[in-house]
Amino acid sequence: MKIGVFSILFNDLPLEDVLSYLSRQQIHTIELGTGGYSRSNHVDVPALLHSETERLRFSELLKRYGFSISGLGTQGNPVHPDPEQAKRYHHDFVQTVLLAEKLKVDTVLVLSGCPGGRKEDRTPNWITCPWPEDYSKALEYQWEEVLIPYWHQAAAFAEEHGVTKLAMEPHPGFAVYNADTLLKLRSHTSPVIGANFDPSHFFWQGIDPCIAIEELGKSIYHVHAKDCYVYPERVRRSGVLNPQPYSDFSQRSWNFRTVGYGHSAEVWNNIISILSEIGYDGVISVEHEDALMTREEGLSKAIHLLSECFIREYPQTKWWELRPEG
Repeated sequence: MKIGVFSILFNDLPLEDVLSYLSRQQIHTIELGTGGYSRSNHVDVPALLHSETERLRFSELLKRYGFSISGLGTQGNPVHPDPEQAKRYHHDFVQTVLLAEKLKVDTVLVLSGCPGGRKEDRTPNWITCPWPEDYSKALEYQWEEVLIPYWHQAAAFAEEHGVTKLAMEPHPGFAVYNADTLLKLRSHTSPVIGANFDPSHFFWQGIDPCIAIEELGKSIYHVHAKDCYVYPERVRRSGVLNPQPYSDFSQRSWNFRTVGYGHSAEVWNNIISILSEIGYDGVISVEHEDALMTREEGLSKAIHLLSECFIREYPQTKWWELRPEG
């Protein structure tokens, strides 16, 4: 495994400045936003798609600083019930896949999206309970008539263009928000669809990330490193469903934190160990969304803790199997 960074954290800086800064932190893997909610100033998608000269310049810049791309992110809602919004997010997805093909990147990062509860809706409807029966019927509509057909075609399109991994981030508010829903969509569509695993989204739902990792297994294609602190007293009072804005830090039942400030190093040691057990050897991409820390301090602390958690030397032979020569 190796540590990467989601470059959108430095969206106000030119890409070369970002690469220079990260290389001084001994980071040489980057995740780039290309559309949807993750649109980045670091990637001019139309220019790179239509100009070989621009692609060469872009690739040479990455090479100069020793960087590889862990994935292109187009986390949007391509199944949005408003046709105009769905069209825009789908366009971003298509453009990102085509760009990934040209850059020889095999991983595109996505969200499942969330449809409306019926064809006539124009706003998404995240359904979390089965009763009254309206909800169960709406959930069936979402999966059978929208999600499965869309992602079946999207996965086929991605594979046709050399993208073998659509790393979908389970995220509350969207149809895929835990291991069960990710595996359900994967089983009904294509193995091209796997997980972009972010422990923070599991922590606040009350899910043990280590159990989720074991469930997802080989379907984990990418990992985000982000933590979450859950306030027990606030949960006992109000539960974990928080419509309060992230800026209303002191009123929320949980908040995103940098790695190590929501859960201990021991918890992160376990996460890294379980990832190793299932055979994951990809990128752990730091996504910093801690409102209490500058991005520089939060990123530095995350990199340091993850570096300590990593297992760097795997024994070829167990020590108890060693025998003296002769």
